Amino acid sequence: MDYTEVLGLGVAGNFAGHLEQAGEAKDFANVKTVEKKAPKALFPFYLPKRSDLQLGTFPLTSYFLNIKDGSEKVQLEPEVAIAFEITYDQDQVVALTPLWFGAYNDCSIRREGAKKISEKKNWGENCKGFAKTNFQIDTLAEGGVLDHYRIASFLYRDDVCYEYGIDSAIRDYNYFHEDLVNWIIDHMNNQQDEGPMENIHELILASGKPQYCLISIGATRYTEFGEKNFLKINDRAAVVVYSEKDHSPEEIKQIMKDCRFVDLKGSLLFHQVVGDQ
Repeated sequence: MDYTEVLGLGVAGNFAGHLEQAGEAKDFANVKTVEKKAPKALFPFYLPKRSDLQLGTFPLTSYFLNIKDGSEKVQLEPEVAIAFEITYDQDQVVALTPLWFGAYNDCSIRREGAKKISEKKNWGENCKGFAKTNFQIDTLAEGGVLDHYRIASFLYRDDVCYEYGIDSAIRDYNYFHEDLVNWIIDHMNNQQDEGPMENIHELILASGKPQYCLISIGATRYTEFGEKNFLKINDRAAVVVYSEKDHSPEEIKQIMKDCRFVDLKGSLLFHQVVGDQ
């Protein structure tokens, strides 16, 4: 798959407590949702065929993470990303077929005064984390393979490994399974350009109705260290998506601290060296 041709979208506010920790809950104070636990919005992080826009810069990388000059507050956002094939009926999205899932870093700038979510999401090449290895998936129905996976993240600084995000089960997202897919389809078609949100349908059409999309389904909560520490030059960020059938959170923590990555059976992992190039 040529990822430069794949639409990049993310789900905001799909894990309880994350927006509050990120200092962004106030941005969504006036956003109305169908129920209290529903995600807040769908946002773009990459628009294929739109080289005229900042969002048209391809941001995905597996090894290097560009935080520009380090002057802004940038945080790792550990997530799972799911690739879907999009089915259209004329100009409307009518179905999303899951293809694979992988570990993802929705790296974000905590930029005060940003008018849109996307202004914090794509500041150039190599600003998003993306695992090259992924696992196939044919359903998001309850009881499927993803129900047994967890997300963890770590930051290596000055030869010390810190837990950055709270180890979390994918099944604990506010919206998951068919509820999440239906919500995404609805917001692809109907989300309006209001407050921090953008009209996703217009962006899809302007991008030539891409056949595929990569959707990050929400960042987990931070540890105390992750909430208070922004990325610095020479840090090394890691996100791991692993099966709890193969490992416990305690095992993953020890494996990551010992750098025994070959022991990560049934897991998806990537590291990014933080720099300013």
